[in-house]
Amino acid sequence: MLDRVERLCAGDLDAKALRERVLAAVRPVVPFDGHVWVLTDPVTCVGTAPLADVPGLSWPALPGLVRWRYLERGTRWTDLRAAGTPVRTFRGESAEILTVACWDRFGCWAWLDLWRATPFTRSEQNQMAALAPVLTAGLRRAQARTFAAPVERTPGGPAIVVLGPDLTVRVRTPAALEALERLNPPDEAIPAIPAAAYNLAAALIAAEQGIPVGPAWSRVHLGAGRWVTLRAARASGQADIVVSIEDSTPAERLEVFGLAHGLSPREREVLTELATGIDSRALAGRLVLSQHTVNDHVKAVLAKTGTATRGALLARVAGTG
Repeated sequence: MLDRVERLCAGDLDAKALRERVLAAVRPVVPFDGHVWVLTDPVTCVGTAPLADVPGLSWPALPGLVRWRYLERGTRWTDLRAAGTPVRTFRGESAEILTVACWDRFGCWAWLDLWRATPFTRSEQNQMAALAPVLTAGLRRAQARTFAAPVERTPGGPAIVVLGPDLTVRVRTPAALEALERLNPPDEAIPAIPAAAYNLAAALIAAEQGIPVGPAWSRVHLGAGRWVTLRAARASGQADIVVSIEDSTPAERLEVFGLAHGLSPREREVLTELATGIDSRALAGRLVLSQHTVNDHVKAVLAKTGTATRGALLARVAGTG
C-alpha cells in the first residue's frame, strides 16, 4: 500500500483525484465504511474542500456533524499536530473513527477521518501513520500545481451565505452558490452542499467557545488557478452567521504559494519583497544581506517553484500567466 500511495503522491493528480485514488488504495488494506477527507488552509487549519462519504448520514444532519468535529477536543487535527502525532482513534456516536492529520513544517494541509463499525487495529494505525507524511507532501505539491495556470475570474455579484443558529442556510447569493458548487459539485441525487460554509461557521463557533481550531477564515483553490478566501462572522446583533467568499488578495495568494512550494522563511521573505518590484541591490539593502546572498535565495526560489525567470515567478504568484 505504501509504495502505491507514494507513486500516486509523486504524480501530477489534482487534490481531489489524488484523494480519491488514495482511498481506493487504502481500502483493501485498512477497510473502512465511510470517510471524510478535508483540505485545510495551511495557516488557519480551517477546512473548506471536503471529500466525504458517510453511509447512513442524512444531509440535514451534516451541519451538526461538522460542528461536532470542530468542538471535539483532543481528537481534532490541530490537537494531533500539537501532540506531534499523525494518527489517533476514538469512538464517535455511531462508529469508530481513525483520524490522520496531514501537516508538516510548512502548515496543515488536510485531515482524514476513516469510519467503521469495528475498532482499528494497532497494525492498521501504524500503517496509516506511515502514510501521513507521504499524503502531506503529495497534497501540498498538488496545491502548488494550482498556481501553474492563469486565473480565470468569473464576473458576478457578492458571494454571501447566511446560516441560521443551527447552520441551516437562510440566504445564498447566486455567486456564492456557484462557488460552493465548484467546491462540492452536486450529482443527480444530491444537491450542492455548502460544506465549506459549514466548516467556516463551525470554526467560528469553536473560537467563540474558547477552543479554536484557528481563526474563522480559510483559503481554497476554486479552479482555473483561482484562489478564494472564505470568512465567517456573526451578523450584527443576531445569531446568524455570515460567510463571505472573495478572491484571495495578492498577499494571501503569495503566502499559500510560498508554503505550498516548500520555501524556507527567508525564501518567503525574499519572494514577498520581489513581489513589490524591488531589484536585487535594493533588496539586499533592505534585508541587510549581500547581493550575492540575495541572488542565491532567488535562485533557490526559482528552482523550488520550477520557474525560469523572476517575471514568470511573479506572474504565477499573481495568477496572470
